[in-house]
Amino acid sequence: MTGIVAGKTAIVTGAGRGIGRAIALLLAAEGARVVVCDIGASLQGEGSDAGPAQETVEAIKKSGGQAITSTLSIAEPKNADVIVKTALDAFGRVDILVNNAGILRDVIFHKMSWSDWSDVINVHLNGAFNMSRAVAGHFREQNSGCYVHMTSTSGLVGNFGQANYMAAKMGIIGLSRGIALDMARFNVRSNCIAPFAWTRMIESIPAQTEAEKRRVAAFQQMTPEKIAPLAVYLAADAAAGISGQILSVRNNEIYLFNQPRPVRTIHRSDGWTPEKLQAELKDAFAGSFTPLERSEQVFNWDPI
Repeated sequence: MTGIVAGKTAIVTGAGRGIGRAIALLLAAEGARVVVCDIGASLQGEGSDAGPAQETVEAIKKSGGQAITSTLSIAEPKNADVIVKTALDAFGRVDILVNNAGILRDVIFHKMSWSDWSDVINVHLNGAFNMSRAVAGHFREQNSGCYVHMTSTSGLVGNFGQANYMAAKMGIIGLSRGIALDMARFNVRSNCIAPFAWTRMIESIPAQTEAEKRRVAAFQQMTPEKIAPLAVYLAADAAAGISGQILSVRNNEIYLFNQPRPVRTIHRSDGWTPEKLQAELKDAFAGSFTPLERSEQVFNWDPI
C-alpha cells in the first residue's frame, strides 16, 4: 500500500470514536498498520465496551487496510507494555504513537473531588506517559519514531469548570516538549495538536441563547475528520524537523502556538523588598499580563 506513512505501524489511543477514530482511519488509508486502542468507556470514564474499537478496525479492513484492537486501559503502566508488544507481535515494529484518549469530569473547582481530579489526570497525562515510555525504547533502538499528543485550548487558554482537564492538557505539553528534547538524538519527534472538533467531549455545550446556538452550529462543522490530516502529516517522515511544537486545527485553519517566554522584566541593583515591588511591579507589568480569558473569547470569530 502506498501513502505518506506507508509501511509504518501506528498505535492510536481513544481510537474507537471521534478524533482518534478519524486519525486511525486516515493513517490506514495512508498506508500505516494501526493498533486501535479503546476501552469503550463513557465520556466520564465509566464502563467498557469492545464495540467501538472493533468497529474502527472493521472499517479499516473493509477499506483494505491492516488493523488490530486493544481494549486495555492505558492508565495502567503494565498495559502500555502489553499494547506495544501486541503491535510488535502483529506488525513487527512500531513507528507512531498518537496519544488521544481522554475523559471529562467537568465541575467548578471548589466542588471538584479527588476522583474528579485524579481520574482525569490518570487517563490523559499518566496514560500519555505510560504509552510514550512503553514505545521509547523501541524508537531509540530503531533510531526513528514519532509522537503526536492531543492537548487542548482549554489548557492553553482556559475554560470554566475544567481545572483537572486544563492541568492534564498543559501537562501533556510539558511531556511532549521533554520527549522532544530528550529523544532528538535518536531521530524521534514529538508534537502536540490542540483540536477544535465536534465530538462527544463538547456535545454538552449549552445551546439556549442565540449566541450559544450559533457557537454550537460553528462547532458542528468542525468534524474529527478535519483534525486527522495534520496528525498524519506530523507522523510522516515528510514532517522531519518539526518537533516540540504546539499546533491547532480549527475547521480549515491550522495554527502554530507560541510557547511561554519572558515578555517583560524589571530590575533593581539594590534588590527587591515587598514594599518596592508594591511601588513598581503592577504598573510595570500591567500592560503585559495575560487576561483571564476563555478559549471562546480568544477564538471569537467564525471558523473558516
